[in-house]
Amino acid sequence: MVKPIVYVKTGCPWCEEVVEYLDARRIPFEQITVSGNRDAMQAMIDLSGQSKAPTMDWDGEVLADFGVDELVPFLRKKGLAA
Repeated sequence: MVKPIVYVKTGCPWCEEVVEYLDARRIPFEQITVSGNRDAMQAMIDLSGQSKAPTMDWDGEVLADFGVDELVPFLRKKGLAA
C-alpha cells in the first residue's frame, strides 16, 4: 500500500483531528509540518495549488483543505473502512 503524505500546520485543529483519526484507524501516513518550513510549504502549494492544511497526497490523488467529514469518503474510495 502506498503511504499517503499529510501536510499539516502547527496548532491547526483540523490537522490534529485528521492525524488522530488516521492514527486511531491505524492507517499509515507520513506527516510533514509546513509551519516554519518554506520548502515543505512550497511543495504543498505546488501539489495542491493552495496553502491551507491539512492537505493529503495519496499516490498523486490530492485532498486539500479538508476535515474528517471530507476524509471519510476519500478513504472509502481507497477501499479503507472509515
